[in-house]
Amino acid sequence: MIAIIDYGCGNLFSLSSSLRSLGIECKITGDKAEIAAADKIILPGVGAFGDAAKKLRDCGMDKLLRSLAAEGKPILGICLGMQLLFEKSFEYGAHAGLGLIKGYVGPLEGHIPNNLKIPHMGWNKLNLVKDDPIFKYITPGDYMYFVHSFYARDCMESTLALAEYGAAVPAVVRSGSVYGMQFHPEKSGSKGLALLKAFSEI
Repeated sequence: MIAIIDYGCGNLFSLSSSLRSLGIECKITGDKAEIAAADKIILPGVGAFGDAAKKLRDCGMDKLLRSLAAEGKPILGICLGMQLLFEKSFEYGAHAGLGLIKGYVGPLEGHIPNNLKIPHMGWNKLNLVKDDPIFKYITPGDYMYFVHSFYARDCMESTLALAEYGAAVPAVVRSGSVYGMQFHPEKSGSKGLALLKAFSEI
């Protein structure tokens, strides 16, 4: 069973619907015992980094996720959920992240050409830079749906795929059993579903 963490900052329904369409058992939950007992965990996220990080801390989910990651439990962070996996973010101030992946999160503004709109919103192709089981059902150049104004930096060691948007944007990252996707696989059609299917089989 995959536990989708409910901490007040996620697009939960579309993600659970996508998993169920693949025949994957999942549950939206904020119960720590259920999350700890799950085979795999997804950390979704929409909104501001600082607010989301505070909500994780306030409910003790940050400590649980660090503990489960240390045990080797497969964890997938999506969009803001991916950014929370990093050490810190400079989104409207400096905020500590979960520290599960080395690197930090910074603004697209000032790092991409002025003619490109922020947020980066829409379809963009994946450039795969490392082989990984997460890519077993997709091919290089497949398109995914992005919506973000900040991106991960100083993390090439963990980067599996990049997207080009005036800068090389880490699109898929991994450290041990912890994965992150900057885009929304649940909004990326059959190719996004293929990534979720691969994660369910890791």
